[in-house]
Amino acid sequence: MRAIVERVGQVQTIIGEISVASKEQSGGIEQVNTAVTQIGEATQQNAALVSDAEQAAADLRVQADKLAEVVSVFKVGGRD
Repeated sequence: MRAIVERVGQVQTIIGEISVASKEQSGGIEQVNTAVTQIGEATQQNAALVSDAEQAAADLRVQADKLAEVVSVFKVGGRD
């Protein structure tokens, strides 16, 4: 009978250890999920910034072309 009681105690200890390990693992998984969410948000923000930069570059190109056209009427350096 004493051996049975000892074994039950051992099983309870093991179950307790499994419970602690499961909680730690759950916390680790939660941290990974948070990190993945943050990476996704950063990726979306970067994509929006790239889109904005592309539009700004296109606008600057149009303005540069217009400026080149406007200043092309001027002659510089005394040459005809």
